[in-house]
Amino acid sequence: MQSAPDRHEYPAHWEADVVLRDGGTARIRPITVDDAERLVSFYEQVSDESKYYRFFAPYPRLSAKDVHRFTHHDFVDRVGLAATVGGEFIATVRYDRIGADGMAATAPADEAEVAFLVQDAHQGRGVASALLEHIAAVARERDIRRFAAEVLPANNKMIKVFTDAGYTQKRSFEDGVVRLEFDLEPTERSLAVQRAREQRAEAHSVRRLLVPGSVAVIGTGRTPGGVGRSVLGNLREAGFTGALYAVNKAFPEDLKELDGVPAHRSVRDIDGHVDLAVVAVPADHVPQVVTECGEHGVQGLVVLAAGYAESGPDGRERQRELVRHARAYGMRIIGPNAFGIINTSPQVRLNASLAPQMPRPGRIGLFAQSGAIGVALLSRLHRRGGGVTGVTGVSTFVSSGNRADVSGNDVLQYWYDDPDTDVALMYLESIGNPRKFTRLARRTAAAKPLVVVQGAGSAPQGHAVRATRLPHATVSVLLRQAGVIRVDTITELVDAGLLLARQPLPRGPRVGILGNSESLGLLTYDACLSEGLRPQPPLDLTTEASAQDFHAALAHALADEACDAVVVTAIPAIGEASPGDAELAQALRSAAAAGPAKPVLVVHVELGGLAAALSAATSTAPRARTAPPDTAAAEAGTTRTGTTTPGTTESGTPPAPTAEAASPEDLEGAHLIPAYPAAERAVRALAEAVKYAQWRREAADPGKVPEHEDIDEKGAAALIGRLLARGQGLTLGTDETFELLGRYGIPVRRSLPAHTPDEAVRAAAALGYPVALKATAPHLRHRADLGGVRLDLADEEQLRRAYSELTELFGAPQELRPVVQAMAPRGVDTVVRAVIDPAAGAVLSFGLAGAASQLLGDMAHRLIPVTDRDAGSLVRSIRTAPLLFGWRGSTPVDTPALEELLLRVSRLVDDHPEVVAVTLEPVVVAPHGLSVLGASVRLAPPPARDDLGPRTLPAY
Repeated sequence: MQSAPDRHEYPAHWEADVVLRDGGTARIRPITVDDAERLVSFYEQVSDESKYYRFFAPYPRLSAKDVHRFTHHDFVDRVGLAATVGGEFIATVRYDRIGADGMAATAPADEAEVAFLVQDAHQGRGVASALLEHIAAVARERDIRRFAAEVLPANNKMIKVFTDAGYTQKRSFEDGVVRLEFDLEPTERSLAVQRAREQRAEAHSVRRLLVPGSVAVIGTGRTPGGVGRSVLGNLREAGFTGALYAVNKAFPEDLKELDGVPAHRSVRDIDGHVDLAVVAVPADHVPQVVTECGEHGVQGLVVLAAGYAESGPDGRERQRELVRHARAYGMRIIGPNAFGIINTSPQVRLNASLAPQMPRPGRIGLFAQSGAIGVALLSRLHRRGGGVTGVTGVSTFVSSGNRADVSGNDVLQYWYDDPDTDVALMYLESIGNPRKFTRLARRTAAAKPLVVVQGAGSAPQGHAVRATRLPHATVSVLLRQAGVIRVDTITELVDAGLLLARQPLPRGPRVGILGNSESLGLLTYDACLSEGLRPQPPLDLTTEASAQDFHAALAHALADEACDAVVVTAIPAIGEASPGDAELAQALRSAAAAGPAKPVLVVHVELGGLAAALSAATSTAPRARTAPPDTAAAEAGTTRTGTTTPGTTESGTPPAPTAEAASPEDLEGAHLIPAYPAAERAVRALAEAVKYAQWRREAADPGKVPEHEDIDEKGAAALIGRLLARGQGLTLGTDETFELLGRYGIPVRRSLPAHTPDEAVRAAAALGYPVALKATAPHLRHRADLGGVRLDLADEEQLRRAYSELTELFGAPQELRPVVQAMAPRGVDTVVRAVIDPAAGAVLSFGLAGAASQLLGDMAHRLIPVTDRDAGSLVRSIRTAPLLFGWRGSTPVDTPALEELLLRVSRLVDDHPEVVAVTLEPVVVAPHGLSVLGASVRLAPPPARDDLGPRTLPAY
């Protein structure tokens, strides 16, 4: 720890684990007096050229004075950070506060000189960029607003670190040195750069796990059976394309092979490099294995062992130590208590899991925290993959177990630009960082569908998550706003995933229905209405319909401009002319291929053969891959393959099916049709696709956050600083609330206390008649229905009479806390709230005041910052919104003024994270303008780290 004259305690909250550009990890922490030997050792491994670039002169070694200077910091005016791997320094950065004359200074000087040194072996890994993010965050915390750096012109790498960071900067050249000055306030570009680096680094860290060149299974049993031996067998049977090793310290020294795989007693004994280690030893032996893997340079671990956080407090501490231990060596972890990982790519063929059968290759990425749910999903996809969409199967599968390190956020980063994944399916028992998940989900969903089942209960014991104060339904709504296709069951997860994997997105909600069963058609029609779709009357082809009839009806429906999607219903037909399953499937597929811009679904009853046939290419006509016409999917930035229309007879009917099925290569370009055993399931999947397609269209133009010239952001910040100086958290008084809201253009109608009738009369005289008399006691506040409010009091006589009635009904004035307020124009009473939720982040809510929001929960929510489009949709999202727009002949109110108020509240909370809660109630929205009659604001110190801060991995 620091000693005198170092005057500040060690800032432990500056410690962080980060993912580097190549996917490895490093720990960033403050440098202390205990690091002298590490610093000297680090410096000895830096090349002479790098030393020259750092000190502008030959500097072969550090003097004792240098070591003292670089290890003694006050953590305010002098700060040093180090990036470490395996406990040893790989890079350092420091700043020294300076004054206007360039000499050492203290606050209030707000500029500092910054300098880096990166070990040559670790240059190019993005270490300096990560250190710059963290040292900039530290500087802002210490009220430093600007960095200055002097760099030799030949030091292009360091110049690039500064210039690529995205900060506003000035550049000058004098005396042979490049001087860079840049403001530390995050900019839109600096945040974009930071998040792009985050995505590349985290995606690469997952790629190192899913695309290893070599795998060691540690804990492979000598006899058949057991977890390790099973995983080794699964890897062999899958045909893993890389090097494979079996490891067990109990192997005899003369054992060289096991099941044809090289056998070793320790990973240290392996001559070649090991990218991935599957750890299948008991939890007590895992620490030794982690050490051996780290020293051998293993890049990642899949820990199958149980006995960690899921087992209680001791296991939770064991899990924390596991993560800290692995990260110290730059390794990432899947697990512990994991089921494993799978990559079906022909170039990899990795089955490092307990799944005995390799899933069918396909375009669906699958993530499950629960091993049991992962097994169920793999089984369903395998069972339905062949029967519904042919070769549509799994691209990659990750079962994270306790999710101690690699999480769903990391996998989303990988899937975002993975060319082998078109659809992402996730089963989430908990969301460790919902704010980041929402951000990543929004970006991913703009490129490819993301379907999520989210557990509604408390997080499993093995998962460390932030507690949320928001109802589960509200969190689900916020996820949908981020483009997530939110479903409730794994059956719906698979249903939606298989539709999205092979069919184009619908342009709208208009649905054509046709089939050979009137009853099934009507069931489908009713299901469409229930899901908010707009179905056309079902077309009944009768039970005598032939394959040609189905083909003609489907082709006609797809050509209809008033139809956006088609659901085909089919039941077993009776009679010699009834089509077989294969013939019917070919008829439907050929018609669908002629109109590939619209999705087609099939509802089949007792026609299991039809589902299988729909996924099999039975025509011998050649298939050429063609681009579909301008569809909603193409507009949203995706491409989907179609086929040329298979050969037909002269009458236009499909040819009879042949016995020979096409190869998987043929199927890859085929227009495959998903089939469902129930109308409700098919329609629900279609409804999700319709909503997602609508979100994609809207996401292309998300709106903007308007600039309001009358907002005094700096003045508000100064006021908040003065108020927070009083304590850690406080609810503002009336005058302070009015002042803070006023700086954001949110006027609140003033109310004056009325402890006596005479005081009420004086207040009314000051405000001007007519006035309202209100009881503000907690049990009467905002409860006009209980009689605690008297309106339109035109003179002193009416006011005194109302005062007397209130006190007679409800008690003494000291209990009622009456106030007098000037009357506002009549309108609709609404409520606006903003809250900082520890899990979801900043959320803006809106509803009608009173029973609608309090009893019925009719509130709408949006994530902050809110755009103008968000504000408009927020007002219209509540069920009681018609009351704002002239319901039953009433006068419409001023919704543009309401939307502007929502935008101003959003700006206030977004600009000042210290504002943790705002409530405006009631807000009376009149035909012209609105009046805020009540307001409260709560402040608290902002968190040290948030999603806008430097890149970090979850702390352990």
